[in-house]
Amino acid sequence: MSTRDTTTLLTQLRTVRDLTHTEIQIAETRTAQARTEAVRRELSENADNARARAEAVEAAIRELGGVPQLIGPFLGRAAATFKTVGEQAQSFDEALLNDLALEHRLLDRARYIKALATDAQRADLVTLADRLISAHTATVQWLTTVLAEDALGGPAALRRTPFQAATGTAVRLANLPITWSTQGIDRLLDLFRSAGPALEEALDRGAHASQVAAKTLGASRDSALATAERVTRREGVDSAADTLHSLRTTTGVLESDELPVDNYDNLNVNQAVSAIKSLTRPADIRAVLAYEEAHKNRTNVVSAAETRFAAIAQDITGLN
Repeated sequence: MSTRDTTTLLTQLRTVRDLTHTEIQIAETRTAQARTEAVRRELSENADNARARAEAVEAAIRELGGVPQLIGPFLGRAAATFKTVGEQAQSFDEALLNDLALEHRLLDRARYIKALATDAQRADLVTLADRLISAHTATVQWLTTVLAEDALGGPAALRRTPFQAATGTAVRLANLPITWSTQGIDRLLDLFRSAGPALEEALDRGAHASQVAAKTLGASRDSALATAERVTRREGVDSAADTLHSLRTTTGVLESDELPVDNYDNLNVNQAVSAIKSLTRPADIRAVLAYEEAHKNRTNVVSAAETRFAAIAQDITGLN
């Protein structure tokens, strides 16, 4: 192998190693955002697998005569920390798109390394490149699925951080079209104004104030949302009513007869799972999942809903 070939391979391997250290730190950061324990375990395993890949890349660098870079992990942590802090001012989708861009960079460089290694007749490096290509292809597909799940309204495998949630809400409010009628808005304002005195009166009655407050706040919220949806629907402001219905859906406060599955409360686990597998609309799956989590919260049913939602997201993005 020529000196030029060796130099080019070393340059690419060093870059992949440094990017992989950043990938490791990001995977550990994302673990805290995992929606379920299964996703948390998967992200933890991804970080461990990335460490093994970084070690394999480092070994390949030494094999080519390169000097190990001791500060690689430190640089990776620094880059990931900077990214994590910076993305607090971003929306959730932008943060994930940045993760996806990193994985595409790693994937493209792995493919380039394979081409270089093939030309140099280095079977060991071709095998390493194939390993990298397989890993980053899987991660690209996973992140693409998470983005599609979020675009479809969730649930996504990752939760927003409080900062990301606030940023996303601000963006949506800034872009919300002014479509509500004056009469509809006035009715909503009257509704929420009347909720205040009623709540204060309940709290003033004395005993067990904290329990009363919690129950009253929950009931007041659920009732207010349901009433607001009815009012806006009656006023003909369907877009606002649809938004309120979506909010009720995601918080799990729909009534069982509003679910897209008949007689849902009486279904056992197998029947509920079977019914979920037949759902084709993301909104229907969201409704059933939120209701299930807010009531019985059966693990197998929740898992079936999440799996079905991911399958639809992958179909839409062409991953299946």
